[in-house]
Amino acid sequence: MDANFLSRVELFKGLTEEDCRALAALMSETSLKRGESLFQEGDDGDRLYLIAEGKVKLSHMANDGRENLIAVLGPGEIIGELSLFDLEPRSSTVTAIAPTRLYVLSHREMHTYIEEHPTLAISMLRQLALRLRNTNQQMADLVFSDVPGRVAKALLDLAERFGERTPEGIYVAHDLTQEELAHLVGASRETVNKSLADFTSRGWIRLEGRAVLLIQVARLQRRAH
Repeated sequence: MDANFLSRVELFKGLTEEDCRALAALMSETSLKRGESLFQEGDDGDRLYLIAEGKVKLSHMANDGRENLIAVLGPGEIIGELSLFDLEPRSSTVTAIAPTRLYVLSHREMHTYIEEHPTLAISMLRQLALRLRNTNQQMADLVFSDVPGRVAKALLDLAERFGERTPEGIYVAHDLTQEELAHLVGASRETVNKSLADFTSRGWIRLEGRAVLLIQVARLQRRAH
């Protein structure tokens, strides 16, 4: 794999060029088609994944069959770090929502590498803390924010991570279906569609299939908060 890619990943920014090359040499590569799962909730976890290209969704299935979409991850983000520390089964199902390429590292090799580079453990703790903060914020939003506010916030978050600036606004190829977007904000598809239709009629956004153009970002920011 490309060691230069590792050096641009937030988790590995503290490593030297030589360290990145050594870590890259331990990694293999795999790919997923859209709709293909990397692993299922409850599976044994013995590998760490780094997204090189594409996007995946992390989801949890309730007992009644409803899906809770926990997060959407893209290039440079890590999957499977929890089981690296607690050795428990996978806590979510990971499914590609676009053609995706990933780098793979076994937990055994990652443990050995962390022992040789202890500063990496601090970086991983920071990443875990960030995930926890995001989860806490999502829980607070479900309690205190209405659905339009949560939709606006989700669009802004997707734009920050996957958006591309254009003369018209920020183009976000999020690759989510309307059902998946509804799962992401914890609301019904019908309610989310009403919010999107309202934003569209106000001229704040323009829907384009599995993408959206954010035209009035400031308006969305006020609605989100």
